[in-house]
Amino acid sequence: MKTKQLKWLSYLSCFVMFLATLGGSVVTKTESGLGCGSEWPLCHGKFVPAHTLASMIEYSHRAVSGAAGLLSLAAFVAFWMYRKNRKDLQAYSFLALLFVMVQAFMGAMAVVYPTSSPVMALHFGFSLIAFASSIMLVLGIREDESREGKPVSSVVQPRVSKGFRNLTWFATAYTYIVVYIGAYVSHTDSAGGCTGWPLCNDQLIPEMTGGVGIAFIHRVAAALLLVVIATVGHFAYRKHPEHKEIRSLGVAATILVVIQVLTGAGIVFTLTNYEVYLFTSLAHIIVLAALFGVLCYMSVRTWQLSKKSDR
Repeated sequence: MKTKQLKWLSYLSCFVMFLATLGGSVVTKTESGLGCGSEWPLCHGKFVPAHTLASMIEYSHRAVSGAAGLLSLAAFVAFWMYRKNRKDLQAYSFLALLFVMVQAFMGAMAVVYPTSSPVMALHFGFSLIAFASSIMLVLGIREDESREGKPVSSVVQPRVSKGFRNLTWFATAYTYIVVYIGAYVSHTDSAGGCTGWPLCNDQLIPEMTGGVGIAFIHRVAAALLLVVIATVGHFAYRKHPEHKEIRSLGVAATILVVIQVLTGAGIVFTLTNYEVYLFTSLAHIIVLAALFGVLCYMSVRTWQLSKKSDR
C-alpha cells in the first residue's frame, strides 16, 4: 500500500473518530444515554430503533463508534503491514484501536449497568486518547509523505533540549487532567455552579459548596493551563527558529488553548439558552480534542528529537 493510500486511510479513520467523540458529547448534552433503554447492542429490542430523538441520537452514536472501530482496525493492519520501518506510526494505530475499543466497552457497560459520574468522565477521557492517537497518525503519515523521495541529508532535523521536551510532556499530562475535571463537571451538571465569568458568583474565591467547588476548580485549572501552554508555545517559537514543525505545533497549541478558554466562557454565558449552549459546549469539546491531539504529537516529536542529542 502506497503512502498516499495510507494517508487517506488515516484521514478517514481520524474523521470518523472525531464524529464518534463528538457524538458521545451530543449524547451527554442531550441526555440521550438511555435512549435505547438498558439494552446493548439492540435498541429497545430492535435492530432499527424507534424514531424518537433520544433513541436516534444514541443509536447513531453506536453506529459511528462501530465504524470508528472498524476503520481503526483497518488502519492498524495497514500500518503494521506496510510501515514496518515506522514504529511510531504503528504505535499510533495501535493506541487508536486499543482506546476506541476500551471506550466502546465502557459505553456499553454504562448502558447496561448504572455508572458513576467519575467513570463516565473517564469514558470521555479514553475516547479523547483514541481521537488524539488518530490525529497523531495523520500528522505522522503527512510527515512521512513530505520526506518521501528526498535524500537523507535533507531531512535531518534539528534537536530539541530535554528541558523543552519535559515541559511539553507536563503540558500534555496536565491538559488531560483539566479535561477530566471538565468532563466530571459536565457529568455532574455542575457547570452552573459558577455564574458569571471570569468571576464565580461575583466573587474571586467563592464558597466551595455543592457544585460550586468543582466548577471553580475547573476554571482555575483551565486558567493555569492557558499559562502553561502559552509558555510551551513561546519556547517552541522563540527557541526553535530552525525547526518549522515544532514552531507550527507550538503556535497551533497556543491558538487552540485561547479558543478553548473563550468557548468555556461561552458555555457559562449560554447556560440558560439550551440551543446556543449545545453549540458552545460542543465547540468547546472539539477544540479540546484538537488541542490534546496536537500536544500528544508534539510530545512524541520532542521525545524523538531530544533522543538524537544523546548520540
